[in-house]
Amino acid sequence: MTNTHIRTRQSEEAVEEEKTDDGTTCPECTGRLINDGEHGETVCEECGLVVEEDNVDRGPEWRAFDAKEKNEKSRVGAPTTNTMHDKGLSTNIDWRDKDAYGNSLGSRQREKMQRLRKWNERFRTRDSKERNLKQALGEIDRMASALGLPDNVRETASVIYRRALDEDLLPGRSIEGVSTSCVYAAARQAGVPRSLDEIGDVSRVEKSEVARTYRYVVRELNLEVKPADPESYVPRFASGLDLSDEAEHRARELLKTAKEQGVHSGKSPVGLAAAAVYAAALLTNEKTTQAEVSDVADISEVTIRNRYHELLEAEEAPAMA
Repeated sequence: MTNTHIRTRQSEEAVEEEKTDDGTTCPECTGRLINDGEHGETVCEECGLVVEEDNVDRGPEWRAFDAKEKNEKSRVGAPTTNTMHDKGLSTNIDWRDKDAYGNSLGSRQREKMQRLRKWNERFRTRDSKERNLKQALGEIDRMASALGLPDNVRETASVIYRRALDEDLLPGRSIEGVSTSCVYAAARQAGVPRSLDEIGDVSRVEKSEVARTYRYVVRELNLEVKPADPESYVPRFASGLDLSDEAEHRARELLKTAKEQGVHSGKSPVGLAAAAVYAAALLTNEKTTQAEVSDVADISEVTIRNRYHELLEAEEAPAMA
C-alpha cells in the first residue's frame, strides 16, 4: 500500500471520528441522535441508547399557538392585562415594612419606603383620565368577584370601559354607572348573564340608571349583545338548589318547547328559567319550593307561578294536537 493510500485512509478515519464525536451520532452504532424533550433525554434513533439524560429545557414556560403570539410573548414578568389601568406594567411596592428575609425595617428605611410608595402612586396615575380608569377598573373587579364572573368577563368589561372612555361617553354619567353597565354587557356577551336585579344588588347605583346607561353604551359602541337565553341561567339555578342532572335536562327541554311554541317572546328570561327549574324539580320528584327558587333566582314567587303555568301549557299543547 502506498503512502498516499495510507494518508487517505487515515484522513477518512479522522473524519469518521469527528462525525462520531460531534454529538449528532450514536457512539455505539453511529445512528442519528434525537432529543426527547418530554423525558429530557438524548437517545439514539437506531439502537435506543440513552446518551444524555436530565437535559435542561431552555424553552419558554408559556405556550404559543401561532408565530405572531410566539413573537409577542416574553419570559419576563406577568402578562399584560386590561383589568389594570396601567396594564400591569408598573411596579408595586409592598405595604408591609419588611425586607426580603421578613425582618422589620428600621425607622429611616420605613420613612424612605413611605415616600417611595407615595411617589410611585402619583406616577401611576398622572392625570384625571388614569385616575378615572383606575377607579372604574377597581369597581369592575369588585362587582365581578361578587357575582362570581370568570376572568374573561372582567377582561371584556375592562375593554368596553376603555372604549367608552376613549370615545368620550362618560361626561354626564357616573363612573359607577358606566362600569356596572360594562360588566352587565360583558357577562351577556360571554354567555354567563346576570339579571339586572343581581347586578343592582352589587352596584353602587340604582337599577334604573344601570339599565339606562347600558342601553346608551351598547348603542354608542355598536356592541353585539344577543338577547339573554333562558337556558343559560338554568345550570346556575339548578346548582344553587342542588338539583340533579336529570332535573336540569328536563328544565332545558321545557324551555326548548316554550321557544317552539313562542311562549318566551316578551317574557323575562330569568323568570322563564326559574319557572322551568321549578317545574322540572316537580316532574322529577325532587323537593323544592317556589320560595327557594325565588331566593336563588332573585325573582318574585308570583312571576314563577305565572311562567310555570305557561310552560306546562306549552308542554301539553303538542300532545293535545
